[in-house]
Amino acid sequence: MNANADSPLIAIVGPTASGKSALAVWLAEQLGGEVVACDSTQLYRGFDAGTAKPAAEEREGVAHHLIDVLDPREESTAGGYRERAITVLEDLRARKRLPIFTVGTGLYLRALLEGLANAPTRSEELRKRLRASVAAHPPGHLHRILKRMDPVSAEKIAPGDEQKLIRAVEVCLLAKKPLSEVHRAGRNPLRGWRPIKIGLSPEREALYQRIHARTDAMLAAGWMEEVRGLLASGLPADAKPFDFIGYRELSAVLNGEMKLDEAKASIQQATRRYAKRQLTWFRRDTQIQWLFGFGQGARIRQQALGLVRGQL
Repeated sequence: MNANADSPLIAIVGPTASGKSALAVWLAEQLGGEVVACDSTQLYRGFDAGTAKPAAEEREGVAHHLIDVLDPREESTAGGYRERAITVLEDLRARKRLPIFTVGTGLYLRALLEGLANAPTRSEELRKRLRASVAAHPPGHLHRILKRMDPVSAEKIAPGDEQKLIRAVEVCLLAKKPLSEVHRAGRNPLRGWRPIKIGLSPEREALYQRIHARTDAMLAAGWMEEVRGLLASGLPADAKPFDFIGYRELSAVLNGEMKLDEAKASIQQATRRYAKRQLTWFRRDTQIQWLFGFGQGARIRQQALGLVRGQL
């Protein structure tokens, strides 16, 4: 490979429970790589059982990065992830190690590769006022406001997606122009790296069965005890990780607001829906080379290895 050529960067994308981590570890062993998590939930320390972090024995001696780097009281953002990932990439390049990203959060990968628009930073005071406005008005109020300020962005954001609506209105007010216009402004894409994107797409029913089985395994491995310990540790109830799938349901069980069987069914349903959203996001990317199966399968592993070797 030309010394001046861009360095390869592997990104394994796919829905939760599709075997991204297992495939990444195996490829790292074959190709002299290290794994870089690209998942908004795995950044947080202490939230382990329900975020599908690979356990020590699953890592099989392969170095992993960007896991357990945030305190639960900190805010996770695409921009913050990009800064950390670029630092990791510089280190891997210096040591001549191949980066292999396991991508559960598509927005974070896009932020890394394409850069971010020059949007204003968050204003907690403004967000507090917007949340109060949401609480004081009928459903759809914030979406109607955004539609007047920025019809293009309103078309893309669901009326019930409060988090995205608040951010869109916040940007409009702070930047004094529509969010869609801010997004059209120049970005700073990642330079010096050539992404090789591999997608895992298991058969839907098989994926759902694995999601259900994994939920059972997480509960058997002490997920409830983990949540109990987190709640008892003094973390504020509104800490961001408590909104993750499973943590909010198990918190409700411990607070006497839900039965365990109901919580388990809710977790499984929410995870199925999340997997569907992930696939919808990733399928928009025409650069992804899709493999139809789970990352643990020997056939899929050989196909992935062949794809990567053909582009190194």
